[in-house]
Amino acid sequence: MARVCKITGKRPLVGNNVSKSNRKTKRRQLPNLQSKRIFVPELGKFVQLKVSVTALKTIDRLGLMPYLKKQGLKLSDIQ
Repeated sequence: MARVCKITGKRPLVGNNVSKSNRKTKRRQLPNLQSKRIFVPELGKFVQLKVSVTALKTIDRLGLMPYLKKQGLKLSDIQ
């Protein structure tokens, strides 16, 4: 299961855990992804997407189709 947002392309970041003694061990910072069913009024149906919460907030504000157009994507690209 890939941890990638279908719309924004957010991926896990890699960094270090740094202890008090300054030892460094690798860690991953995972994006906040949620699997959601989003209703598309232009198509009259639901679409299931794995999106980041920031993308979800923007979809709530703008709508899915205008947001995809702003990102330069089509609905067929993300499914």
